[in-house]
Amino acid sequence: MSLMIVGSVALDSIKSPHGEHKDIVGGSAVHASTAASFYGPVNLVGVVGEDFPKEHIDFLCSRGINTEGLEVACGKTFRWVGYYEHDMNHAYTVATELNVFSDFVPKIPEKYKKSKYVFLGNIQPSLQLDVLNLVKGAKVKALDTMNLWIKTERKALLGVLKKVDILFINDAEIRQLTGEPNLIKAAKKTLNMGSKYIVVKKGEHGALIIGDNLFFACPAFPVDKLSDPTGAGDTFAGGFMGYLSKTDNLSKENLKKAVVVGTVMSSFNVEEFSLNRLKSLTTAEIFERYNNLMGYTSFTEISL
Repeated sequence: MSLMIVGSVALDSIKSPHGEHKDIVGGSAVHASTAASFYGPVNLVGVVGEDFPKEHIDFLCSRGINTEGLEVACGKTFRWVGYYEHDMNHAYTVATELNVFSDFVPKIPEKYKKSKYVFLGNIQPSLQLDVLNLVKGAKVKALDTMNLWIKTERKALLGVLKKVDILFINDAEIRQLTGEPNLIKAAKKTLNMGSKYIVVKKGEHGALIIGDNLFFACPAFPVDKLSDPTGAGDTFAGGFMGYLSKTDNLSKENLKKAVVVGTVMSSFNVEEFSLNRLKSLTTAEIFERYNNLMGYTSFTEISL
C-alpha cells in the first residue's frame, strides 16, 4: 500500500560525547521516510532551500522514496544546531533557523492524494489539517506533535486529533497535553480526544501502544553504541507506518508487531550520526534484531 510522509527536511549540526558533525541531513520527513523505505515505496512531502546538497536527494531516490513532493524554495534550508551530554535523553538547542521552513505549506502532488497510509510529522496542526482534508480517502492517518503546538496551538491540535487514527507522542508531551502525570491515565484521556490508538514514545525506556482493548509495552532494544539520538522518534514512526503499509493489517497483533519494528529501526538510527547507520543497514540485520528482541522479552508462566 502507498505511504505518504509529510514533515521537515533539515541540515543539522550536532555534537555528542561521541563526536561532532556539521550540516548533516536530518528532519522528521527524512528519518521517517528512510526507515519506512525498508518496507515499501514512500511519497515524501517537504521543503528545502537552494543550498540543500543534491547528494541527499539522490540518496532518498535510491531508497525508493518519491521526492516529487519535495519543494526547492528560494532561500536556505531549515537548520538545527544542538548538542547532547552524557544523559542523551535530553537535547540542548543552540540555534534553530527555520529559513524556508517558516513559510512551508505542504504541496501535495495529485498522485500522492491517493495514498492509503499517511504520516504527518511534527508541523503546525493547521498544516496537518490541510493535508488531511486532501487525503480523505486514506485508510490510516497518523500524526506526531510537539510541546510547542500543545502550548501555543492547543485548540487546533485538538481539532486534528479528531481526524486521525494514530497519535505518536512522547511521555513528556502526553503529560503536558492531559495534565496527567500517570502515562496510562494520560493515554486513556488522549483516546477520548479522538484518535483510535496512542503510541507513547519513551526513549531508552521503550514505547507503549494503547487503544480499545489493546495495551502493549515494548522495551527499547539494548544498544551499547549510542552516538546520536536525533531523529530516533521519527525513525520509530517511519518503521511503524512502513510496516503497517506493507502488511495492510490493522489487527491488534499486527499493531504490536509494528511497535516492535519501530523500536528496532530506532535502535539502529541512534548508533551513528544522521542517516549513516540506516544507509548501511540490511534487511537481515533488521530480522536478526527483531528476533533477538523477541527472545529478550519472552517468558513463561510460573507456579506459586
